[in-house]
Amino acid sequence: MTQYDRQAIAALATLILLQLIMLSALYSGIRPHPPVATPLFGIAPFLGASMSIALAAIIVQPLTTATGRVLGVLAALMALVSFGPQKYFDAQFALIWPAVILGQVSALVIILRVGQAVSRGDERTHVAPSCAGQA
Repeated sequence: MTQYDRQAIAALATLILLQLIMLSALYSGIRPHPPVATPLFGIAPFLGASMSIALAAIIVQPLTTATGRVLGVLAALMALVSFGPQKYFDAQFALIWPAVILGQVSALVIILRVGQAVSRGDERTHVAPSCAGQA
């Protein structure tokens, strides 16, 4: 695993934890927490889907395969719904700025590392070492 792989996985794990903490705040009623509902969807199901996609990207390796890259970028974009630049205009920004900034940095790391992997043409396959001859 390269340093770029580690950075992308760390950024995805960061997004998962940030969203899990915000979802926990919503369920427990601790402020600040995300709104219970937004005009287009329910926030809890959206956060659940976003975290699931980020975890799937980690499992299939976010820089190694096309599937991992798509999932990684999708996870980053979905996280930006909660942590994107629009949050600078949120009335609670003074309370949520650490999560917003960390979420944006994490999303940026994922998108940059995936972009670099695509430009390099990385398509690595992980092959398990042969067990032949081992008892």
